[in-house]
Amino acid sequence: MRAAIQHQTGQEKLEVLDGIEAVGFGPGKVRIRIRATGLCHSDLSAMSGVLPQPAPFVPGHEGAGEITEVGEGVQGLAAGDRVLMCWLPACGTCPSCKRGQTRLCLAGFMNAGTPNFRRPGADPSDVFGFAGTGTFAEEVVVAANCAVPIPDDVPYEIAALIGCGVTTGLGAAMNTARVEPGASVAVIGCGGVGISAVQGARVCGAAQIVAVDPVAARREAALRFGATEAVAPEELADAKQRVTAGEGFDYVFEVVGRSATARTAYEATRRGGTLCVVGAGAMDDHFQVNMFELFFDEKRILPSLYGGGDVLRSYERAISLWRAGRIDLAGLITHRVRLTEINEALEQMRTGVALRTCIEM
Repeated sequence: MRAAIQHQTGQEKLEVLDGIEAVGFGPGKVRIRIRATGLCHSDLSAMSGVLPQPAPFVPGHEGAGEITEVGEGVQGLAAGDRVLMCWLPACGTCPSCKRGQTRLCLAGFMNAGTPNFRRPGADPSDVFGFAGTGTFAEEVVVAANCAVPIPDDVPYEIAALIGCGVTTGLGAAMNTARVEPGASVAVIGCGGVGISAVQGARVCGAAQIVAVDPVAARREAALRFGATEAVAPEELADAKQRVTAGEGFDYVFEVVGRSATARTAYEATRRGGTLCVVGAGAMDDHFQVNMFELFFDEKRILPSLYGGGDVLRSYERAISLWRAGRIDLAGLITHRVRLTEINEALEQMRTGVALRTCIEM
């Protein structure tokens, strides 16, 4: 099969190769023919080394496709089932799962250090999959609990986005921050996840939603998805004064993953308000607050991993909202490309123009 491979951390372009093998099939596993995958900024972060990921590896973690084979002991799944990929599956038995915090289950990460692919030949080599998946490939083998059945009316490209970006953004607003009706909201960073946070805040009934992004195309998109206004980063202070009389927003979402923007988000949050950190950043990038302001301002700082809720229930909720016309998922896909066009799509993502690129296999 074909797969897009990054050979070394920091490499800007991927090599699309034939003859790659998906490995690891056996008891408890399923083999999936990928039909569509989203290009997420986390993939770029893994490629650049911001997020830890051993190389060589196949990027991609937002995927959907069709099961072609099920291993011994797998129940509830069969060949021909349409599924989306859950890159952070819950084991159901660890302390986090028993507490109901299934998105904190580490069972899925245990597979991240095991190669998902092999490059055969005279000198065969192992190839990892990003986040234990690797959806920039025509086929992948994963644990059965990574494969979540989807209804027949959900297109593969929509299901792929629900597999990460949509769930993360909606959940940040609805599960983690729990935006209240009538609230004022600012969203810093309006890619696919940020736009989903905008939609989540709108569904929750926020009265004002200010989208903040340096890219004009993203600001325009945010307005289409429910933001009441959109500003460049240097205009945020004016928006804070205009919308909140200088007090600060009730909820501010940081969807960039950098300490500098997190600090900006903190300062844009009112006393007693909520800063929700959604962006995935580097381990050596430290966010700082002084002990007096932490105590005196009583601002809640809430990280949100994968939407901050039970992912399976979040998938179902996203599908229900999409069916009801309450959220727009098709509009998140700015363009569709083939696997062979992946490098052009990566370049567009780096320039900050695209909300989400859908790769169709």
